[in-house]
This record gives sequence, C-alpha cells and structure tokens, in this order.
Amino acid sequence: MKIIYNSIFLEHDTGMHPENKKRLESFGNLSEIDILDGEKYLSLVHSKEYIQKVKDACKNAPAHLDADTIISKDSYKAATMAVGATIMASESNGFALVRPPGHHAFPDKSSGFCIFNNIAIAVQKLANEGKKVMIFDFDGHLGDGTVKYFHESKNVLYWSLHQFPAFPGGGDVDDIGKGEGLGYTINIPLPSGTGDDVYMNAIDRFLPIAKQFNPDVVAVSAGFDAHKDDLLLELRLTENTYYKIGKLLSENFSNVFATLEGGYNINTLSRCLNAFLDGINNKDRKIEEPATDTSIQLYDECQFRLSAVEKNLSKYWKV
Repeated sequence: MKIIYNSIFLEHDTGMHPENKKRLESFGNLSEIDILDGEKYLSLVHSKEYIQKVKDACKNAPAHLDADTIISKDSYKAATMAVGATIMASESNGFALVRPPGHHAFPDKSSGFCIFNNIAIAVQKLANEGKKVMIFDFDGHLGDGTVKYFHESKNVLYWSLHQFPAFPGGGDVDDIGKGEGLGYTINIPLPSGTGDDVYMNAIDRFLPIAKQFNPDVVAVSAGFDAHKDDLLLELRLTENTYYKIGKLLSENFSNVFATLEGGYNINTLSRCLNAFLDGINNKDRKIEEPATDTSIQLYDECQFRLSAVEKNLSKYWKV
C-alpha cells in the first residue's frame, strides 16, 4: 500500500483549528503525484444543492459550513481532490493521505470537520460497479455520515469501532442497520479508557462476520484519534494496534484501500499511520510502544457491550 498525496490538501486553511494543515506537514517531505479531480463524482452521494452551497460558500470564505467545519477560499478544490485521491486509492489499493476528512459528511450537510464524504463516494462508485464492499472504520469517532448513507444496503457492510459516548453520538449496540441492511452495520461502542487488549479482542471477535460477508473490496476509514495521546478522545491505543490492524487486513483480504480521517496529535499521527502501513505491507516493526491494558473496572463493561452486539447480530451471521 502506497501513499497518495498532493500539497493541494494544505490549501484547505482552517487556521488554529484541530483539523489543520500541520497534520499533513507532520509527515515531512512527501512525494507528490497528480491527483484526480473528484468533482464529477460528488453527486454519487451528495445533493446538487449541497455541492453548490459549498462551492458558493468557499467563494466568500473564510467562513463556517457548520459550527465545527471551517472553510477557506481553496477548501472546495481541496475537498474535491480529496475525493479524487480516495477514488485513486480504491483503484490501486493505496492510502489517500488527504484533508479535509470525510466520514461525518452527510449527503446534504457538512459535519465534524468533514465537507464531502470521501469514503462513501468511493464505495458507492464501487457498489455501482457491482462490487461488495466492507467499510472498516477504525477512527475513534463513529462515521455517522457514512453509516447513515449505507444503513439500508446489503451490498455494503459498515464496521466501526469508536468511543461511546462521544461525538457525534449514535453507534450503540442496537444499531445494526435497517430494512434490507439489517445485520450489515456492526457498531462496536467502546468506553473511554479502552486499551489495546480489549480493542484487538473486539476486532478478533467480529472478524468472522467480515469474512462471512466476503467483500470484493475493503475500504478503510483510517482515523488515528483512538491513540492514547490524541487530543479529542480518551481511548488508549498504541501504535502497536495500528500495526496489528494493518497486518490483519493484509492477511485476510486481498483488496484493501484507505483514506485518512481523524488523528489530531501531530507528534503521533505520522507514527501511527506508518505503523498501519508497515503492518499492511508486511514489514517488521523494530520499535514498539508499551502496550496498554484496559482497567478491571472497564473490562466487564467492555465485554458486556461486545456480547450485546454479538447477540443482536446472531440472527444474521454465525458469531
């Protein structure tokens, strides 16, 4: 898996906002490639009215699309290129190192720093081509825009591990999809303080469902804000877990691509992402962080939640 990057993503200027260009600058001098302009694909997910609203708002920037999402004059261009880079990643099993992120964006509104839903657009394109797709969202926040969009689809399996309660709300044990999509949403709500041990146990317990679904493609919403030093959440993962996730995906699925979502500590973001890439590219890790354990007080709560999800999904899968 190779990084797909262009400095156009730095032109989305949000000032001192947590989601700012320093996130990508923290990677140092990255090789740039020409990026596909994803504007023509926006309507796969977003309404024409919303697309025009964003375009017009950027002409009058700086401004806010919503309380959390800041835009500048070049944000529309950066956002359409983020979509394009994600589509390029889907065609090459690459990693789209982009901003703005996307998984909180809805068809008709922005949310949570996200303008257009990069992963949803790329996945909808694949679904239109007859592909079965699993979205694996390990960002520490629920991808509420993504899960809402595919809530009634049986051709797209959405699997998220996220802190609960936390922004944006939702994603509890009872949310397993709707209509034809019942059983095709796997929400793993984890309490603050969850460490490496419980997190990897949760992945191992629900991996059999992902394998039963047997996706043609795995699309990863790769957020790194569940790391123990992140600024916006209280999960306690280390780089080791991101390496293990990459390794697990590589060992179990043949077609995997990813796009960047969250991760707001510029001192740890690049290390976490590179650990994930090392894992998926089957490279050895020479340095590991000390692993984190979940406290006894939280462990029982975690197991209670995981068992509840298993029970709710047992009507649809062997768990």
